[in-house]
Amino acid sequence: MRHLALLLILALDACSAPGGPYPSLQPRPAEAIDPRLPVVRPINDRPVSAALARKLAALIKAARSGNTAFDEAASEAERLAASAGAPQSEGWIAAQEALTAAIAARKSSSAALGDIDALAAGALQTHAGIAPNDLAAIKSAQAEVGGLDARQAARIDAIQKRLGI
Repeated sequence: MRHLALLLILALDACSAPGGPYPSLQPRPAEAIDPRLPVVRPINDRPVSAALARKLAALIKAARSGNTAFDEAASEAERLAASAGAPQSEGWIAAQEALTAAIAARKSSSAALGDIDALAAGALQTHAGIAPNDLAAIKSAQAEVGGLDARQAARIDAIQKRLGI
Protein backbone atom coordinates (compact mmCIF):
# COMPACT_ATOMS: atom_id res chain seq x y z
CA MET A 1 0.00 0.00 0.00
CA ARG A 2 2.86 2.31 0.80
CA HIS A 3 4.39 1.71 -2.64
CA LEU A 4 1.06 2.41 -4.31
CA ALA A 5 0.71 5.79 -2.58
CA LEU A 6 4.29 6.68 -3.55
CA LEU A 7 3.64 5.72 -7.20
CA LEU A 8 0.46 7.80 -7.22
CA ILE A 9 2.31 10.87 -5.91
CA LEU A 10 5.08 10.41 -8.50
CA ALA A 11 2.50 10.04 -11.31
CA LEU A 12 0.71 13.23 -10.27
CA ASP A 13 4.03 15.08 -10.02
CA ALA A 14 4.92 13.99 -13.55
CA CYS A 15 1.73 15.58 -14.89
CA SER A 16 2.45 18.99 -13.43
CA ALA A 17 4.13 21.69 -15.51
CA PRO A 18 7.62 22.76 -14.57
CA GLY A 19 7.98 26.15 -12.91
CA GLY A 20 9.26 28.96 -15.02
CA PRO A 21 9.34 32.69 -15.38
CA TYR A 22 5.94 33.98 -14.41
CA PRO A 23 4.52 37.10 -16.10
CA SER A 24 5.18 40.32 -14.32
CA LEU A 25 2.35 41.91 -12.40
CA GLN A 26 3.66 45.38 -13.23
CA PRO A 27 1.40 47.59 -15.41
CA ARG A 28 1.83 47.06 -19.14
CA PRO A 29 2.68 50.05 -21.38
CA ALA A 30 -0.84 50.10 -22.86
CA GLU A 31 -2.28 50.49 -19.38
CA ALA A 32 -0.29 53.67 -18.88
CA ILE A 33 -2.52 55.52 -21.40
CA ASP A 34 -5.35 57.32 -19.64
CA PRO A 35 -8.56 56.64 -21.62
CA ARG A 36 -10.15 59.79 -20.20
CA LEU A 37 -7.74 62.06 -22.06
CA PRO A 38 -9.33 63.79 -25.05
CA VAL A 39 -8.22 62.83 -28.52
CA VAL A 40 -6.32 65.80 -29.89
CA ARG A 41 -7.27 65.24 -33.51
CA PRO A 42 -9.89 62.92 -34.99
CA ILE A 43 -8.48 59.96 -36.83
CA ASN A 44 -10.25 60.84 -40.07
CA ASP A 45 -10.59 64.61 -40.37
CA ARG A 46 -10.79 64.87 -44.13
CA PRO A 47 -13.17 67.48 -45.53
CA VAL A 48 -16.72 66.59 -46.50
CA SER A 49 -16.71 64.46 -49.62
CA ALA A 50 -17.76 66.39 -52.71
CA ALA A 51 -20.34 63.80 -53.75
CA LEU A 52 -22.01 63.88 -50.34
CA ALA A 53 -22.00 67.68 -50.28
CA ARG A 54 -23.68 67.79 -53.71
CA LYS A 55 -26.34 65.26 -52.70
CA LEU A 56 -27.08 67.06 -49.44
CA ALA A 57 -27.29 70.44 -51.21
CA ALA A 58 -29.72 68.99 -53.76
CA LEU A 59 -31.89 67.47 -51.03
CA ILE A 60 -31.94 70.72 -49.04
CA LYS A 61 -32.86 72.64 -52.20
CA ALA A 62 -35.68 70.18 -52.93
CA ALA A 63 -36.98 70.52 -49.37
CA ARG A 64 -36.90 74.32 -49.56
CA SER A 65 -38.74 74.40 -52.89
CA GLY A 66 -41.24 71.91 -51.50
CA ASN A 67 -41.66 74.16 -48.48
CA THR A 68 -42.60 77.05 -50.77
CA ALA A 69 -45.27 74.91 -52.42
CA PHE A 70 -46.44 73.72 -49.01
CA ASP A 71 -46.70 77.28 -47.70
CA GLU A 72 -48.98 78.24 -50.58
CA ALA A 73 -51.18 75.16 -50.12
CA ALA A 74 -51.26 75.51 -46.32
CA SER A 75 -52.17 79.20 -46.54
CA GLU A 76 -55.09 78.33 -48.79
CA ALA A 77 -56.16 75.55 -46.39
CA GLU A 78 -55.92 77.93 -43.41
CA ARG A 79 -57.98 80.54 -45.24
CA LEU A 80 -60.67 78.00 -46.12
CA ALA A 81 -60.61 76.43 -42.64
CA ALA A 82 -61.18 79.85 -41.07
CA SER A 83 -64.37 80.29 -43.08
CA ALA A 84 -65.46 76.63 -43.06
CA GLY A 85 -68.90 75.92 -41.76
CA ALA A 86 -70.16 72.92 -39.89
CA PRO A 87 -68.66 69.51 -40.58
CA GLN A 88 -69.82 68.00 -43.88
CA SER A 89 -70.84 71.42 -45.23
CA GLU A 90 -69.56 72.68 -48.58
CA GLY A 91 -67.07 75.08 -46.95
CA TRP A 92 -65.79 72.36 -44.63
CA ILE A 93 -65.32 69.95 -47.55
CA ALA A 94 -63.44 72.61 -49.54
CA ALA A 95 -61.16 73.22 -46.54
CA GLN A 96 -60.65 69.46 -46.20
CA GLU A 97 -59.63 69.23 -49.87
CA ALA A 98 -57.22 72.14 -49.44
CA LEU A 99 -55.76 70.41 -46.38
CA THR A 100 -55.25 67.27 -48.44
CA ALA A 101 -53.40 69.35 -51.05
CA ALA A 102 -51.19 70.81 -48.30
CA ILE A 103 -50.40 67.34 -46.98
CA ALA A 104 -49.50 66.23 -50.51
CA ALA A 105 -47.25 69.29 -50.94
CA ARG A 106 -45.38 68.21 -47.81
CA LYS A 107 -44.10 65.12 -49.62
CA SER A 108 -40.88 66.67 -50.93
CA SER A 109 -39.71 67.68 -47.46
CA SER A 110 -40.51 64.28 -45.99
CA ALA A 111 -38.83 62.52 -48.90
CA ALA A 112 -35.72 64.71 -48.59
CA LEU A 113 -35.49 63.93 -44.88
CA GLY A 114 -35.75 60.21 -45.62
CA ASP A 115 -33.14 60.46 -48.36
CA ILE A 116 -30.72 62.21 -45.99
CA ASP A 117 -31.19 59.37 -43.50
CA ALA A 118 -30.64 56.86 -46.32
CA LEU A 119 -27.36 58.58 -47.24
CA ALA A 120 -26.16 58.21 -43.66
CA ALA A 121 -27.26 54.57 -43.50
CA GLY A 122 -25.58 53.83 -46.83
CA ALA A 123 -22.32 55.35 -45.63
CA LEU A 124 -22.48 53.25 -42.49
CA GLN A 125 -23.04 50.08 -44.50
CA THR A 126 -20.46 50.65 -47.21
CA HIS A 127 -17.70 52.30 -45.19
CA ALA A 128 -18.49 50.85 -41.74
CA GLY A 129 -18.63 54.37 -40.36
CA ILE A 130 -19.01 58.03 -41.21
CA ALA A 131 -16.14 60.51 -41.23
CA PRO A 132 -16.60 63.29 -38.64
CA ASN A 133 -16.98 66.08 -41.20
CA ASP A 134 -19.42 64.01 -43.27
CA LEU A 135 -21.42 63.30 -40.11
CA ALA A 136 -21.50 67.01 -39.25
CA ALA A 137 -22.77 67.84 -42.76
CA ILE A 138 -25.43 65.13 -42.54
CA LYS A 139 -26.57 66.31 -39.11
CA SER A 140 -26.75 69.91 -40.33
CA ALA A 141 -28.87 68.89 -43.32
CA GLN A 142 -31.08 66.74 -41.09
CA ALA A 143 -31.59 69.64 -38.71
CA GLU A 144 -32.54 72.08 -41.47
CA VAL A 145 -34.87 69.75 -43.34
CA GLY A 146 -36.21 68.31 -40.08
CA GLY A 147 -37.06 71.83 -38.93
CA LEU A 148 -39.01 72.46 -42.14
CA ASP A 149 -40.81 69.16 -41.72
CA ALA A 150 -41.69 69.87 -38.08
CA ARG A 151 -43.09 73.32 -38.93
CA GLN A 152 -45.16 71.81 -41.73
CA ALA A 153 -46.51 69.12 -39.40
CA ALA A 154 -47.44 71.77 -36.83
CA ARG A 155 -49.36 73.79 -39.44
CA ILE A 156 -51.21 70.70 -40.61
CA ASP A 157 -52.12 69.81 -37.02
CA ALA A 158 -53.43 73.34 -36.43
CA ILE A 159 -55.61 73.19 -39.55
CA GLN A 160 -56.92 69.76 -38.56
CA LYS A 161 -57.83 71.02 -35.09
CA ARG A 162 -59.59 74.02 -36.59
CA LEU A 163 -61.62 71.67 -38.78
CA GLY A 164 -62.31 69.34 -35.86
CA ILE A 165 -60.52 66.39 -37.41
